Amino acid sequence: MSKNLIVYFSRKGENYVAGNIVDLPQGNCEVLAKMIHELIDSTLFQVKTVHSYPQDYHQCTAQAKKELLNQERPKILDYVHRFNQYDHIILCYPNWWSTMPMAMFTFLQTHDTTGKHIYPLCSHEGSGMGVSENDIKKLCPQAIVHQGLAIRGSQVHDSLQEVKDWLNANHL
Repeated sequence: MSKNLIVYFSRKGENYVAGNIVDLPQGNCEVLAKMIHELIDSTLFQVKTVHSYPQDYHQCTAQAKKELLNQERPKILDYVHRFNQYDHIILCYPNWWSTMPMAMFTFLQTHDTTGKHIYPLCSHEGSGMGVSENDIKKLCPQAIVHQGLAIRGSQVHDSLQEVKDWLNANHL
């Protein structure tokens, strides 16, 4: 039987939602990751950086842009122990500057994804998956990267059926 791992990066606090900056008590990707965890037999792992991102939305996006332009790899607090036991990796992340947060790059580059099935899932407010699927394929050339699902952050709480359909289509 295949083992499923949900790896997510999420940011609560000030976020851009439907044209406004709002204070989210729980980040959109945390909502999605926990939703999936309730639907399938899986293990949850949250990617957390050593240095937190600013609470101010605009300062956070400026830092994220700087990290992307400089191809930085922020240090993360922990790694998945016994990563080799998982067959299916669901990556859940926000679209930051048309790709994943650089902390997700750090995660992927510090785990051996050879032979893993990777399922990207991102939240966004209009930019969809961006280039994140291609970035994952470049970072994980020995993995099987499946078609991702992009969900608007403003619709995360109403996306249960869309998530179920995606999981079913991928036989998860």
